[in-house]
Amino acid sequence: MEEHTISLLKECSSGCKMAMRTIQQVREYARDEKLERLLDAYEKKHRDLEKSTIQLLEHYNKKDEEPGKMAEFMAKMDIEMKMLVHADSHQIAKLMMDGCNMGIQALSEKINQYTEASKESLDIAKKIVKAEEDFMAEMKEFL
Repeated sequence: MEEHTISLLKECSSGCKMAMRTIQQVREYARDEKLERLLDAYEKKHRDLEKSTIQLLEHYNKKDEEPGKMAEFMAKMDIEMKMLVHADSHQIAKLMMDGCNMGIQALSEKINQYTEASKESLDIAKKIVKAEEDFMAEMKEFL
C-alpha cells in the first residue's frame, strides 16, 4: 500500500509542477483579462494541490517529484514555437487544453494502476483530475 501511495503522490507532484510551469510560460502572452484571471486561478489551484501532495509525501518521509527534464524541455520548446506563430488567447486555450488532456490521461492511468494507494492519495489525485477537467472546460470559451 505504501509503495503505491508514494508512487501516486510523486506523479501528482510532478504533474502539478508541470501544469504550473506551463501556465506561467503562457501567462506572459495572455492579453485577455478573463483569460489572465483563469490562468491565475488554476495556477493557484495546482499550487494548493501540490502543497497537499507534499504534506502527504512528508508524512512518509519522502520528497516530491520533479517532472522529467526531457519532457519539460520538449513541452517548453513546443509552447514557445506555437506562441511564436500565434500568440493569442485561442492558441493559449489550445495549449492549455492539450496539457489538461495529457494530465488527465497520465493521472487517470496511475489511479487505475495504483489500486492499493491510500484513500488520501487517491483523493488528491482525483481532485487534480477534476481540476484539469474544469480548466479544460473553461478554456473552451477562448477557442
